[in-house]
Amino acid sequence: MKIYGVTGWKNNGKTGLMERLVAEFCTRGLTVSTIKHAHHAADVDQPGTDSYRHRQAGASEVVLASAGRIAIMQELRGQPEPPLAELLARLNPADLVLVEGYKREPHPKVEAHRQAAGTELIAARDASIRAVASDTPLDLDRPVFDLNDTAAIADFIRAELDL
Repeated sequence: MKIYGVTGWKNNGKTGLMERLVAEFCTRGLTVSTIKHAHHAADVDQPGTDSYRHRQAGASEVVLASAGRIAIMQELRGQPEPPLAELLARLNPADLVLVEGYKREPHPKVEAHRQAAGTELIAARDASIRAVASDTPLDLDRPVFDLNDTAAIADFIRAELDL
């Protein structure tokens, strides 16, 4: 599997860029999976559902299966968060895995940047960031794309990964 990341500080457009890239690569006929890192306690299950009740009762792993979707929820129960490599190994094969977050991991990334967010560029000190997608022109030592030019960003990633 080929892996490429979208990173950046909060409110800089990462999720929107991820969403557009997934759609773009799927339109191009690729199978795409994603991994999203959250810095807060995320819960995809809802209080009151049977699967939620199973977890609350102490289940380490709950599989929720239907005709349209399978969700596997695993409780860490005090264990450390698994590293990205372990999460990638759990995925079914895909042409491309897009990873949102995981700033400190060494995989290649594009940084999303919005001037209004007022945050510094991560790219200035991180060589794993191969390009920046920004809503403002920047003078950098690597390619800078318009944050909304999804096709050009996808072309860059495709060339980088030889897809």
